[in-house]
Amino acid sequence: MPRSPRPRRRATLASLAAELKVSRTTVSNAYNRPDQLSPELRERVLAAAKELGYPGPDPVARSLRTRKADTIGLLLDQPLSYSFRDPAAVEFVAGLADACDAAGKSLLIVPAGPERDAEQAAAAVQRAGVDGFVVYSVAADDPYLSAALERQLPVVICDQPLDVPGTSRVGIDDYGAMHALAGAVLSAGHTRIGIICMRLGLDDRNELVGRERAETAPLPVQSARIRAILDAADAAGNVSVSISERSVHSRDAGYSAAGELLSEDTSITALMCTTDVLALGALTYARDNGISVPAALSVTGFDGIPEGKRAGLATVAQPSALKGRRAGELLISYSPDRLTVEMLPTMLSGAATLGPSRGR
Repeated sequence: MPRSPRPRRRATLASLAAELKVSRTTVSNAYNRPDQLSPELRERVLAAAKELGYPGPDPVARSLRTRKADTIGLLLDQPLSYSFRDPAAVEFVAGLADACDAAGKSLLIVPAGPERDAEQAAAAVQRAGVDGFVVYSVAADDPYLSAALERQLPVVICDQPLDVPGTSRVGIDDYGAMHALAGAVLSAGHTRIGIICMRLGLDDRNELVGRERAETAPLPVQSARIRAILDAADAAGNVSVSISERSVHSRDAGYSAAGELLSEDTSITALMCTTDVLALGALTYARDNGISVPAALSVTGFDGIPEGKRAGLATVAQPSALKGRRAGELLISYSPDRLTVEMLPTMLSGAATLGPSRGR
């Protein structure tokens, strides 16, 4: 049998340059700085590269040489699927992607593992080939955040934690926005209110919790929203507030929390949820149990996600996509001499699920 031909060795930048009798710089410029070559010479280089099977400059080698990855890292404290499942997170990531597209950058998502192991967190962050991190709403003691800060790359934080030295931040006035919504609920005559919130700490709790846990939580976004309701209730006087915490952010969690609150206190006439996703779960519970909304029970949310808007959910609408875009833009233009905190506007939205208190 005739022997099969030996496979041709993969062309390199050096072998391509030798074949064309040009410098290595000329070949490199054909890919990275085309304005430095005439159109004819660049086309000759690219045609020869295609014929010889040269794939172009090695991006890893280039990043080692320039110390730039042209990639932004997005740091989440949730599993990867969260960024594709949670509506507010989806809008945020879309806005961040817009900023990356405009600047010709790539986006790398670095999700936190459920075990929250500091050693594994550090390894995941150290492996990320990025020029900086956008940190999306994590606790101040989150090991992934600590690992990112230790790399001494530019960091922009969205929402939380607050006041991290050397970083810029994009957020909203969570307290003020929820205080305004609580004012609307109280003005409707509600004096028995249930709060459904996301997790308040790194431990998993799925139960009724006291106001002390809510007011001292290490996650300031949820804490601020709850404190706003509590402060508004205290100022109004003669208002009872119960709080149900859920470790998983889902409609099912909102459903179960609504059942817990309404079973514990049958006099509750309003459920104020710290996210729209939880509120949609509470609305489903009300429907399944024959509770008329808003005639017998008012339900409010926070975020302004599309599904909530379609349901007419009374909520605080925040610009999640703009948050992501501004976070990306601040990271791309990062300078240690120009650190900033940028607060974006919110507005009350929807009214179909908020009505006068009439008892159940």
